[in-house]
Amino acid sequence: MDILQTDSVKDNYSVILFDGVCNLCNGAVDFILRRDKGDHFRFASLQSKQAEKLLGEFEYNNHDLSTFVLIENNKLYTRSDAALRVFKKLGYPWRILYILILMPRPLRDFIYRFAANNRYRWFGKRNTCRLPDKTEINKFLS
Repeated sequence: MDILQTDSVKDNYSVILFDGVCNLCNGAVDFILRRDKGDHFRFASLQSKQAEKLLGEFEYNNHDLSTFVLIENNKLYTRSDAALRVFKKLGYPWRILYILILMPRPLRDFIYRFAANNRYRWFGKRNTCRLPDKTEINKFLS
């Protein structure tokens, strides 16, 4: 899929932008791929041209690689809001975690930032961004 197709993808799917070199983030992508029975999600690394284009459409110029981004229904969500909206679409039992949306956002995002700021130390990082295998290629913007 080339960069010109990101408009139709974002209209038909929820797009997850993630840190492509982060082992925790790549593990989260693998987790979502295994549980996305409704084929809701498409992915791109935050380091990609596609992510830059999509973020530009929302005038989101924060190039903080520790921010998980979800684009859904032409709205941009970050941090805990994005993560919880993903859980909501993964079905039972994961959708139960969406109840955490009732927790005040500053508290949720404090916990999110703590994990994000320590993710390389705890989980490590890759030298290059994640590349999808043959079975995943249609799930990634490239």
